Amino acid sequence: MAGPARTTAEDIRHILATRIINGELRPGSPLDESGLATEFSVSRTPIREALRLLRASGLVDQRPHSSAVVAKPDEATLAGMFEVMAYLEALCAGLCASMMNGGERQALSAMHAEMAALMRSGNHQAYVDANEAFHSLIYDGAHNAYLAELARSTRQRLQPFRRAQFSSLGRLGRSHEEHSRVVAAILCGDRAGAESAMRDHLGIVETTWQKMATAT
Repeated sequence: MAGPARTTAEDIRHILATRIINGELRPGSPLDESGLATEFSVSRTPIREALRLLRASGLVDQRPHSSAVVAKPDEATLAGMFEVMAYLEALCAGLCASMMNGGERQALSAMHAEMAALMRSGNHQAYVDANEAFHSLIYDGAHNAYLAELARSTRQRLQPFRRAQFSSLGRLGRSHEEHSRVVAAILCGDRAGAESAMRDHLGIVETTWQKMATAT
């Protein structure tokens, strides 16, 4: 009989990021490693890793020889990350239009169809998880390992904000429509169209997040 699922640093990061973005944890609130380790029934190692990842996203501040505290993301830094992400993903999408083989195109189309079913059923969490897999297919389909590495690294830093924007009313449906334009351009080999559609998609993601952040 399988034991309980192990809580990972990634799980803890998602939970803490949600609490911070939702305002449950306010800027300046201390994040005690021992207390968090007790709450999540883990050692302090995954807690430290989760806090490290949150620092990279600007959600946590930690100075030498002091405890971590909740931070408010710097707007200019966040805007800069979104700008770079849009260029990286647009480049990946454009290369996919030229470089993807038949099997990769089929996998992308199948993932898009699966996400359509998740969107129609309103399965929010499954769609959010599938969204990351969808974008990973595009990173890999560019057939440029260094570009994929840069895209994944930047996405990891932006992940809390990219995931949070899906809670905006009607966002799943709009996201799928944006993906449809990206997929259509890739499948017909339209490099410029794929780049443009992906850049527009990331711009809408950023705008949706900004509206949410302003409203809270």
